[in-house]
Amino acid sequence: MKLTVKQFIAVLLALGFTLVFFKSPVQAEIISFDSPRWVLPKGVSRVEEYLGQKSLYLFGGVAYLKDVEFSNGIIEFDVVFSEKRGFFGGVFRMQDIGNLEEFYLRSHQSGNPDALQYTPVYNNMAGWQLYHGPGFSAATTYRFDQWMHIKLVVSGKQAELYIDNNQQPVLFTDNLRRPVKAGKVGVRALRFSPGHFANFKVIQMDKPVLKNKKKAPEQTAPGTVMTWSISKPFPETSLDQTLTLTDEHKNNREWKTLECEPSGLANISRLVKWDRQKNTVFARLIIDSRQRQLKVLRFGFSDRVKVYLNDRLLYTGQNNYRSRDYRYLGTIGYFDALALPLEKGSNELRLAVSENFGGWGIKCRFDDMKGITIK
Repeated sequence: MKLTVKQFIAVLLALGFTLVFFKSPVQAEIISFDSPRWVLPKGVSRVEEYLGQKSLYLFGGVAYLKDVEFSNGIIEFDVVFSEKRGFFGGVFRMQDIGNLEEFYLRSHQSGNPDALQYTPVYNNMAGWQLYHGPGFSAATTYRFDQWMHIKLVVSGKQAELYIDNNQQPVLFTDNLRRPVKAGKVGVRALRFSPGHFANFKVIQMDKPVLKNKKKAPEQTAPGTVMTWSISKPFPETSLDQTLTLTDEHKNNREWKTLECEPSGLANISRLVKWDRQKNTVFARLIIDSRQRQLKVLRFGFSDRVKVYLNDRLLYTGQNNYRSRDYRYLGTIGYFDALALPLEKGSNELRLAVSENFGGWGIKCRFDDMKGITIK
């Protein structure tokens, strides 16, 4: 005897079955921003009707769900903003307000290579000056003053970002920089211009499907410095006019070891929390040289650096945002070089690295390692 669908369902219900298969495993409810599940920043947010949607007005700060621990899956929401300078996006795997993964849309850079940005955040420091180019920033064009749909797919160390239901992601990141650890999810706007968010939903999935494949691991170039000793932070002004380091500058320092990323990037914020009064650290190396010789060191820094070799100042430079012209971003790279006059035996190299915002880091690479050993 053949049963109709309704008769089959009735039989299952009579037998006590729960019809969970009628609910797709990837469906998720829209979580209204007036739900008590949200933690909203005070003074800069409110729930209101906007362009036909119940939305969250956000003019700075992070709004996050207090009852969701997200590791892998899909995050979706709609956003609207003007063409004014602004930064609007989402956060995920948030351990606390200063340690999270973040992506955001730069409204004023629509169509430019840095219209879209992914960055890790460590100790309240977003690292966009350290993380730029493929896998971190991308070009896309925005529609202003109308709703756009955003979808982020996160799987392990990889993520894809889609805008306006396009079939292909506008950004693929194959190496998320923070550890894979469940955390809070939400939306964020920096305090430059307000945005509105609506229709937020989150789907937890172990292994969501990505359209892109993981790239080959980044290769570390020969001569790249991969480990530093990092001091506790201190005021940058303490080195004003200091041509030679004294015991007062050098003693009573507590050191931590910082391992670099394959490119040689040392993200200092992973270890040290920045503040305006104590905005500088020493990054230290010991270089053993078999003889007196010059060795070329190529390096990058953010935002400012003073290079001391065996206590003597060799170089000072700045790489601040807009320090060279109004379009200058201050992104890090191997843009500078210095010939180090090494003595035979042990040489101490100290870089005093100071930061304003946008990423606190250094990267160094020797042209060749012949006759030297790094400790």
